[in-house]
Amino acid sequence: MRRPFLFWFISPAALVAAGFLLAMAAVLQYAFLAFIPGELQPGGFTLQNFREMMKPLYAGVFFDTVKLCFLTAVLALLAGYPLALALVRARNPYVKSAILIISVTPLFLGEVIRTYAWIIVLGNRGFVNGSLMALGLIDAPIPLLFTRLGVVVALVHVTLPVVVIMLAAAIAHIDRDLERAAAALGARPLRVFWTVTLPLSMPGIIAGLTTGFAWTFSAFATPQLIGGGRVNMVSNLVYSLGFASFNFPFAAALSVAGLVLTAVALAGFRLLLRPLHKVGLT
Repeated sequence: MRRPFLFWFISPAALVAAGFLLAMAAVLQYAFLAFIPGELQPGGFTLQNFREMMKPLYAGVFFDTVKLCFLTAVLALLAGYPLALALVRARNPYVKSAILIISVTPLFLGEVIRTYAWIIVLGNRGFVNGSLMALGLIDAPIPLLFTRLGVVVALVHVTLPVVVIMLAAAIAHIDRDLERAAAALGARPLRVFWTVTLPLSMPGIIAGLTTGFAWTFSAFATPQLIGGGRVNMVSNLVYSLGFASFNFPFAAALSVAGLVLTAVALAGFRLLLRPLHKVGLT
């Protein structure tokens, strides 16, 4: 009997999915086990790990992580929209290629490399402070490293390529005849953009916002290196508990809670698509 052609494509994906599910099952199992100080082997079943997360210290880290992720996604959206629009609408192939390289190339660099580059840029003797001091705008370096501002700037750079790809895909599907019709009826370019282009690109905006939020939530190296331990996110807390305190059960419980929180946030963003679906924008 001849095997279906798609079998050879589906099988590797199914194996990867099975491995992912097994790993998640192991993490979930650890989340319900007790931590025994001084021992690597966990104890019996307990819900103490999830009760521990209700403490203000850990709840505050979750709240700060959500705020940072949302702020990063919004800023990446604001910075990525003009890039995506220029990428799709540029007529000169050289300009289009240059925009594509500027927008997407950072995606092929490792997060650690990009983060170290930002350490050089944001340092007291880095590009930003050096330029401002050379222009006489400041007398002393502005603290950018180990601050929330520095972490957000670096996270926006990490997230930007993904957001640009999402937006460009949505903008490329906009029917240009609708924009031409609005212009023929007397609408100025800004009004055409505000009443035609922007509403029709809402699916890409929400997809970029959703992906940017989830992408930032999993970031580890950037808040760890740029934040210098002063800006804590859930991923850094999981690393600290797992590899510094060897409290693997609590680290697993935090991971599960972070995964659930991300899923809830994505579901919330998805609800935003329903009104667009009703008016035929999706």
